[in-house]
Amino acid sequence: MSRRIEDYAPVGDMQTAALISRDGSLDWLCLPRFDTAAAFASLLGTEEHGFWRIAPTSAQDAPAPDADRRRYRGESLVLESEWDTPSGTVRVTDFMPPGQEHGPQLIRIVDGVEGQVEMTSTFRPRFGYGRWLPWIQEVDGRTVAELGPEALWLTTPHAAETEEKDGTAQSKFLVSTGERRVFCLSWQPSHLNTSPDVPDADAALTHTMKFWSGWVARCTYEGPYREAVVRALITLKAMTYAPTGAIVAAVTTSLPEEIGGVRNWDYRYTWLRDASITLSALLRTGNRQEAVKWRDWLLRAVSADPENLQIMYSIRGERDLPERELSWLPGYENSAPVRIGNGAADQLQLDVPGEVIETLYLAHQSGIARCERTGNLILRLIDYLRKRWQEPDDGIWEVRGGRRHFVHSKVMAWVAVDRTVRLVKTGVLNADLASLVALRDEIHAEVCERGFDAERNTFTQFYGSRELDASLLLLPRTGFLPADDPRVIGTVDAVMDELATPDGLVHRYPTDQNKENLDGLPGGEGAFLLCSFWAVDALALTGRLTQARALFERLLKLRSDLGLLAEEYDPVQGRQLGNYPQAFSMIGLVDSAVTLFDLERAEAGPVMAA
Repeated sequence: MSRRIEDYAPVGDMQTAALISRDGSLDWLCLPRFDTAAAFASLLGTEEHGFWRIAPTSAQDAPAPDADRRRYRGESLVLESEWDTPSGTVRVTDFMPPGQEHGPQLIRIVDGVEGQVEMTSTFRPRFGYGRWLPWIQEVDGRTVAELGPEALWLTTPHAAETEEKDGTAQSKFLVSTGERRVFCLSWQPSHLNTSPDVPDADAALTHTMKFWSGWVARCTYEGPYREAVVRALITLKAMTYAPTGAIVAAVTTSLPEEIGGVRNWDYRYTWLRDASITLSALLRTGNRQEAVKWRDWLLRAVSADPENLQIMYSIRGERDLPERELSWLPGYENSAPVRIGNGAADQLQLDVPGEVIETLYLAHQSGIARCERTGNLILRLIDYLRKRWQEPDDGIWEVRGGRRHFVHSKVMAWVAVDRTVRLVKTGVLNADLASLVALRDEIHAEVCERGFDAERNTFTQFYGSRELDASLLLLPRTGFLPADDPRVIGTVDAVMDELATPDGLVHRYPTDQNKENLDGLPGGEGAFLLCSFWAVDALALTGRLTQARALFERLLKLRSDLGLLAEEYDPVQGRQLGNYPQAFSMIGLVDSAVTLFDLERAEAGPVMAA
C-alpha cells in the first residue's frame, strides 16, 4: 500500500535529496543530482523499483512497522526516527553531509536507546528509475551495486552480516542500549579505480549540524511563526543545487495532482518564475548569498540569448528538456503516466520576465551590487517584452489548451517595465525613461480596458473571459493598482467566492466544468496551496488582517508532522497532492508570514520608550 505523500521526509545535501518514509524506507533518490535517474524509485511503483529500508525486524510477510516518533534534529535537515518495540527502543538518524566533492553520501546511524532490538536493513537499488537490476558484489567488505557508468558503495557495520539474493542485500543485527551501528551509501562513477572514502559518521554529523545551524543563523525573521518559517527556509535551501545556485521546483517527478489522474509532471528543473519567487522569499528573510549565486546562474543560462527566453532550464543551465513517459512505472497509487523531462519548457509565458526583473530589483534594494551583465539582461528583457507583450501566451499555469491573453501575464509585463523605470529613475540603469514610461502606461491602459469585467467588478482570467484565476490575487502585491482600489477589492472577493472552498483553500482555476477547455487535460486537481497563501496576502493587503491571519493558521495545520507541504491539498480526502516538497508552497508560507508580521507591526505603530 502506498504511503501518503506527506508521510515522506526529505534529507539532502544541495545536490540531490532522498525521501524516507515513516517505516524507515528510502523510496526516492536520484543520483548524483536532483535531475538524474533515480536509483530508488518505489515511490512511483513498488518495492521492485528500488528501496532501502532500515527498521526493526518484522514477522515474515508482515509490513515493516512505522516509527513511533520522528523529527528533524533542531533547525537542520537531520532526520531522527524512533521505534518502541516490546524488547526496546531504537533510533535511526538519516542525513546527507553537504559539500561532498566526489559524490553524494547518505549516512544512516542506528542507535540503541533502551533494551535490545533486532534490526533489518534491506537494500534493493534499481537503476534507471527502477528499470535495471545492478550487478551486486562484495569489495573489501563493502556491498557494491554497479551498472554502466554508476556505482553505489554500501558500507555496513561489522556486526551485520549481509546476504545477497536476486539483487537485494539484506542485513540483520542486534543493537542494545548505548550501541551504535553505522551504514553509509556513497555514489561515484563506476570507472574510478579507487573506492569512495568511508566517512567518520560522528564527524560528518557534527559537520552537517554545524552547516545548518550556521545557515539558519542568517534568518532575520523574528515573527510569531518563526518555527514554520525556518522549516520552510531549510527546505528551500535543500532544493538549491549548490554547484550552480539553481533551485528546483521540487525534488520529485510525477506525484499526481489527482489520485489516478494524468496531471503528473517532472518538477526537478529550474523555472525562472519559481526560482525568482524563491529568491524573493529568501531575500525577505535575510539570505543574500543565495540571491548572488542564483543571479550568476541566471546570467549564465539566459543573458547570452534572452530573445529566446525559456521558462525553465536544467539545474546546470541546459535548455533541452525533452518530455517522455516511463512505461515500466505504474505511478504513485497507479497515477500514470510517469513523466521525465518537461514539454512546457518550450511554452511562451510572458509573466516570466516580470518575475525575473522584480527579483533583480529586490536584490538591488537588498544591497546586492548590480553588475554590468545584470543591467544588460534587464534591458534586453524589456526589449523582448516590447516586441511580444501584446501576443497571447500559455500563462503562469502552463496550460496545454491553447494560448490566450492572460491578465496575469500582462500585469507582470507591466511589473517588468515598472521596476525598470524605478531603476532608471534612481540612476542604476541608463535607458530612455520617456519610452519606458509610455510602454508602462500602454500596458496598464490595455489591461484595465480589456481584462476587467465592469459588470462584475473583477479582473478576469484572460481578455474576454468570464472565468477567474487565482493569479489575480497577486494584484495587491504588484502595485499595478492601489490595494484599496475598488477593482482590486472586487477581484479578491470574486476569486474567493468562486475559486475557494468554505475553508478558504483556493483552486487555480475551474477544472470541473471548464467550458473554455483552458488546460486541455481531463480530470481535476486539488486546491493549490500557493494560491491559498496568495489569498492570505490579498486579504491582509486589502485591510482584512484578522481574516488573513485565520486563513494562514488553517493552512499551517495542513503541513505534515515535519512542517512540509506538497503542491496541492485534497480537502475531501484530507491529504496532500502533487510533487513534494514543493518550493511554491513553502515560498507561499514564508511570504505570508512575513507579510502578516510587517502589517501587524505597522498596525501596532512604533514602540514607545518607557
